This record gives sequence, structure tokens and C-alpha cells, in this order.
Amino acid sequence: MTRRALLAILAGLLVLAPASPAVAGCSWVTQVVYVQGVAQVNTAYECSGDASADPVADDGSSTPPSDLNLDAICTSTAMSLGLDPYEVCLPPSQDGTPPEVTPGLVRAALRVVPLPASVLEVQPANGRTLVNFDTNFFTQTDEFDRTVTLLGQRVDLHIVPSAFGWRFGDGESVTTKEPGAPYPQLDVTHSYLTKGRVAPSVDTTYTAQFRVNGGPWRDVPGSVTVAGQPVELQVLTARPTLVGYN
Repeated sequence: MTRRALLAILAGLLVLAPASPAVAGCSWVTQVVYVQGVAQVNTAYECSGDASADPVADDGSSTPPSDLNLDAICTSTAMSLGLDPYEVCLPPSQDGTPPEVTPGLVRAALRVVPLPASVLEVQPANGRTLVNFDTNFFTQTDEFDRTVTLLGQRVDLHIVPSAFGWRFGDGESVTTKEPGAPYPQLDVTHSYLTKGRVAPSVDTTYTAQFRVNGGPWRDVPGSVTVAGQPVELQVLTARPTLVGYN
């Protein structure tokens, strides 16, 4: 398989790529599953409704098509990722030059590389806050590096958390470039107007740079946003109470 490396970015991802229809209501469907380092590929003939499931047609399409006369598996995978098959599935040149790892291919890899969700911290830290009180929110997410193999070549990724989407659980939200900070520095605060239970969370948007085989760094187009888990927060009202007088 000349493009097994392309499938390596699909860890745990099921790709359904419809091929050319054979008869009305029927089509060839290629299923690609990457499990424990092994690419498993199956091509099935599927029909809907009362259409015949017999994969024989007058146009000769009784066998799975080989899209664009390129590697069928690579082509189906590239199309499912929204990439140009001619960009990523052409065989290496006869002079031994390795195929080009394009920014688009790296962008597809970034989408399936495991990226950490940010953990939301809230102050006060006991899961309770007050109405009309500046509740403080922050997280701690650092930039980091990952290395993947694409088209048989080493690709280094430098991944940076570049934006944070704060959802306060009461319908209000805000986006910042900074991750907030613990008290006494109050970078991201929110004041709740009514009592009740809310579930605030923070989403993290990552951008990245990449280099191939130790070459120059280049920007990866686009970004990836990872949703954070909500935390439970109870908003209370407080009444002033005289507890002592001297």
C-alpha cells in the first residue's frame, strides 16, 4: 500500500467515502478503519430501498471503482478529508524525490492528533459563588510539540493554544487570547445576575506550525477547537447578618 502513511492520521476515525453508483439506489462504499496501528479497508456494495443488491450493471461497474486512476484507498481518504487527490495521492517521481507534504495534508493531520481539553478553574474554589460578584475564571494550557509521519516523512508540529472561548453557563460568553489567571490577577471574570446552578466551561482553539524532516517552519492553515468539560457552579445570594458588636 503506497499511501499507508496517509491512513495513519485517521487513528480511531471511520471514513465513509461513497464511490460512483453502479445502479439506481446502489453504490460502492469504502470503509477505512485505523485500529491499533493497522489499516483495515473494506469495500461493500450497498443498496437502499428495493434496489437489487446484486453488484452487476450494464456499465461494467460490478467491481469497486478506482477513483481518478490513483491509489483507490488514498483517493477515498483524501476526498473524505476535503483534499485534492492529485495533491496527495500521486506516486513519487522516478528520480526518487519524496512526495510533498502539503499544508493541507498537515491540516488534516492536526484535526485527528489528540489535543488536550483545557481544565477550567473557578474562584471562589468551593463550587459556589455569589450573585453580583466578580467570579474569576482561568485555565492552564501550554504550547507543546507533536511528531507524526505523513507520506513516510517526519513532520514536527508546534501547537499553540491561541484563543479561549469562555461559556459561563447563563447564556453569556466571551473569547480571549489569554488563559486568565488566578487571584489577585483578574483577567477573565463574570458576574451572575440571578441565583441558581450553572455549568461554565472553556473551549480552546489551537493553531500550529510544522516542519518536514527538520526543514523550515511553516504555518498550518486553519485551527482546531477542543471543547472543555463543564464544571458545576452554584450561584447564591447573601444577606448581611450582624454577628457581633463591641
